[in-house]
Amino acid sequence: MNTITSTDYKFPNQTSVYKGKVREVYRLEDNRVIMIATDRLSAFDVVMPKGIPYKGQILNQIATKMMKETEDLVPNWLEATPDPNVAVGQLCEPFKVEMVIRGYMAGHAAREYKAGKRELCGVALPEGLKENDKFEKPIITPATKAEMGDHDEDISREDILKRRIVSEEDYKVLEDYTRKLFERGTEIAAKQGLILVDTKYEFGKNANGEIVLIDEIHTPDSSRYFYAEGYEERQEKEEPQKQLSKEFVRQWLISKGFQGKEGQQLPEMTDEYINSISERYIELYENITGETFEKAAIDNIENRIQNNVLAYLNK
Repeated sequence: MNTITSTDYKFPNQTSVYKGKVREVYRLEDNRVIMIATDRLSAFDVVMPKGIPYKGQILNQIATKMMKETEDLVPNWLEATPDPNVAVGQLCEPFKVEMVIRGYMAGHAAREYKAGKRELCGVALPEGLKENDKFEKPIITPATKAEMGDHDEDISREDILKRRIVSEEDYKVLEDYTRKLFERGTEIAAKQGLILVDTKYEFGKNANGEIVLIDEIHTPDSSRYFYAEGYEERQEKEEPQKQLSKEFVRQWLISKGFQGKEGQQLPEMTDEYINSISERYIELYENITGETFEKAAIDNIENRIQNNVLAYLNK
């Protein structure tokens, strides 16, 4: 299985490299960055030891499509995608919070609720909710952004402002952009017979001081989708929802006794299981975008990326 899990490029006018959980960001002298989506898989803020074929391409292409479909609402960092795994755009100073927005009681929120918590990131949750119930209106539950290997942590609006992580003026913009993007994402999903359950957005300031959307958007790594058909019926019967996200990986890890906690051992992922994850990601791509996934050549991904990026930079 040919995957790309790490890179070591020396691009013209390169000044630094930042390696996140699944992306590697090369900074250039002209206030641009080259972001490479690797095939690394992260769950519970832990990077899995093996790459997933085509995962980076899938995330990059979904994010590119969604940025184009929301740029009339919110400015973003993206300039070009010279390779299936690569995005090039403006250098931005990221805000140190992730703007998580939830339309339904699912995933992390459901786990916290089951544990007895009735407040999430300063937002009060009503009694009597079932897992996957729709909230009366979407709630914003921010998280502090973790470095590689560390856990993101829930944080309230009040604490963000009190600790001066973001100014009140900027935070109002982040909230406004988050709600607008989620509303558009919900509309896009509905056209595909999907429900956008929850997602996260990341923002930064560009060289002009403008707040822009950065990183990925509406991908299966940053979002959770349900199939709309049969949603109500499954809720009435208290059956699990049919969903599109990487939650299936989290549930597999939980079933093997792993949730990223200290002392827990990562279960082995066989080649067969790795291939099944790849197939699931392709299914996610096709259902989210409504387009057939076209596999890029992976016989030598490193060279392909380098050649495509250099051709773009030399234009």
